Amino acid sequence: MGESKPRYKRYDSPAGGWGAAAATAKVLLEQSVFTKGSRALLSMNQPGGFKCPSCAFPDPECKKTLEFCENGAKALAHEATRFRVTRDFFAQYSVTALGEQSDYWLEMQGRLTEPMRYDSATDHYVPVSWDDAFALIGDHLRRLDSPHHAEFYTSGRTPNEAAFLYSIFVREFGTNNFPDCSNMCHEPTSRGLPPAIGVGKGTVILEDFEHTEAIFIIGQNTGTNSPRMMTNLVEARKRGVPIVVVNPMPERALIKFTEPQDVVQMATFGSTPIASEFVHIRIGGDLAFLKGMMKVMFEREDAGEPILDRAFLAEHVVGLDELRADVMAQDWDEIVRISGIEEAQIRRCAEVYIRSKATMICYGMGLTQHQLSSRLLQQVANILLLKGNFGKPGAGISPIRGHSNVQGDRTVGIDEKPSQAYLDRVREVFGFEPPREHGHHTVETVEAMLDGTARVFIGLGGNFVRAVPDTDRAYAAMRKLDLTVGIATKLNRGHLIHGKDALILPVVARSERIETEAGEQFVTIEDSMSNVTASRGVLDPASPDCLPEVEIVCRMAMATLPASKIDWARYIHDYGAIRDKIAEVYPEIYAGFAEKIRNPKGFHLDVAPRRLVWKTPNGKANMLVLPGLDVDTPVDDPEMLRLATVRSHDQFNTTIYSYSDRYRGVYNDRMVLFMNAEDRAARGLEAGAKIALETISGDGVARRVDGLTVLDYAMPRGAVAGYYPELNPLLPLDHYDRISGTPAAKSIPVRVVTG
Repeated sequence: MGESKPRYKRYDSPAGGWGAAAATAKVLLEQSVFTKGSRALLSMNQPGGFKCPSCAFPDPECKKTLEFCENGAKALAHEATRFRVTRDFFAQYSVTALGEQSDYWLEMQGRLTEPMRYDSATDHYVPVSWDDAFALIGDHLRRLDSPHHAEFYTSGRTPNEAAFLYSIFVREFGTNNFPDCSNMCHEPTSRGLPPAIGVGKGTVILEDFEHTEAIFIIGQNTGTNSPRMMTNLVEARKRGVPIVVVNPMPERALIKFTEPQDVVQMATFGSTPIASEFVHIRIGGDLAFLKGMMKVMFEREDAGEPILDRAFLAEHVVGLDELRADVMAQDWDEIVRISGIEEAQIRRCAEVYIRSKATMICYGMGLTQHQLSSRLLQQVANILLLKGNFGKPGAGISPIRGHSNVQGDRTVGIDEKPSQAYLDRVREVFGFEPPREHGHHTVETVEAMLDGTARVFIGLGGNFVRAVPDTDRAYAAMRKLDLTVGIATKLNRGHLIHGKDALILPVVARSERIETEAGEQFVTIEDSMSNVTASRGVLDPASPDCLPEVEIVCRMAMATLPASKIDWARYIHDYGAIRDKIAEVYPEIYAGFAEKIRNPKGFHLDVAPRRLVWKTPNGKANMLVLPGLDVDTPVDDPEMLRLATVRSHDQFNTTIYSYSDRYRGVYNDRMVLFMNAEDRAARGLEAGAKIALETISGDGVARRVDGLTVLDYAMPRGAVAGYYPELNPLLPLDHYDRISGTPAAKSIPVRVVTG
């Protein structure tokens, strides 16, 4: 598998630097867009330009001419590629033949150019007119026995305007079935934090990096998943700010980093050490680590030191005594055993936290993808509350989200559990009664497909079937559907694992201009720190037959709901009218949307805890107790290893840019297993051995992935890691956080099989 023979070589250079510059040039050349792509990069993340189609990290004050990272350049190059998937391509390849190709091969074929419909008689996709495509969708939806038999997926790249209209269309149709990519990553943020601090978002903004006195980064690979954040970390380290990194895998960028835009560092081959303290935690040890730090704080408070912010706690917080009782009941030996961290290091980290007058805790999917992730994030809020780290510069909680508008989609209505107040506003603004019962999240959607109650699946972006757990069962579930619709820029696996009827609908990309009868339009994006900005594409669309997402949503609604009183035709042409409706539905945070969005820097949505306002039922911040130290169900099996699925550096979600992962020293291979050398030796394996992994579960379903090469890596004992989505077949559908529905992909119980 791959472009050439696999090889594995330790990477000791700093992350970023000349390696990132070379990778950027290489991908622009590969996609034959060096000149075009280089010009577009000058507009990316700049006022008047378009927002990066990759991660959700905010834009700075645009002090630099080039405000993008290596992975953003890859995303743009693959979006702006000169390669095209045409009707001739689909005539050449049957769906069966395409299904035999790799995800990477599918990605490299280029941009979709016209709507296509699956022809079961020939096993090929064939051209279909847009009118006929929408008629087919409307016919299938209207023929359902219940609107709840349809599932409406949303990708985080969908802009606010399209996501908002999608939510209105689907609710007028009659369901809240909104599985979306947030369900698979940061849903514990959306569900776990509101009971604690009153909002399911972070409370940090970009300027806080300039004022913070300590940064904790827990379970987040910054250099690969949000590389533009590295600039802020470099600047913080240069100011002497301690950065504590907590991760089962040492990630190169968080050890040493060279800014590609720092002329002096590049010229001198210099770099900046990032982590002042690396905490090599066991998978699932984060709760024990956090409670260990809190135990140190309570012990020292009991000894007479003024550790806690008593004035803040007295005014704003409920539950301190219950939290203290739980934390102090934990035994140090158990804290050390479960976390894998020596007591001395936990005390060192606690000292960093205690001394800081303004601390931010940043986290990623290393915290959100466990069986008790929603409640684990409440413990992150707890430790921040102990020192009053809300409502002041440089402090707060900061989920580092992935997709560039995944947070915005949730804000404007993509939510399977909408509040009654929101539904009331929809009724008042649009004049129909929306459904009140909760809909399906991702796992429930796959379950509905398996049991036959789901009949139609519409994917507004994304690669749903490749992203979800339990790959074999998910494939079988999708094939039972009557209709699948993939709205996308590129060909992916989801178009080949389809229902009896299937459509592929090509869209205008983020970097491309949107022209309507009313003139050039722009869309808006909310980043992971609640800043909303305008995004205006600068490139010509890949094909005249690509439509903007807004138009596709409106025309689906018009074909499905012919009696609707909503003026869908107007919204196709006038995106300002959509933003006016967003402001009507969300007056508290989007009042004055039309005026505010004229600011080239955008505007921040209100996040109440920044004002020390807690929109909880009791009006206070709540310290919520999670008893014990485990965030995943213990498994009684001496051979058990905890598997974390991870992304490579040349990957964004399910999009594979190459088979290499240079920061981890992997080239031309993705079927690898990172393992502690002692764990390998204990199983009688040589480095480079070929093995299989089997899931340990009690549901009677056999799950196995063969052909993995064992690589020695600095993993904690008992922990292994491998690439997503290749190892998704090992993740049981039922292995998820019950509060959020998020699959526990960072802690899958597996065993090594050699026979």
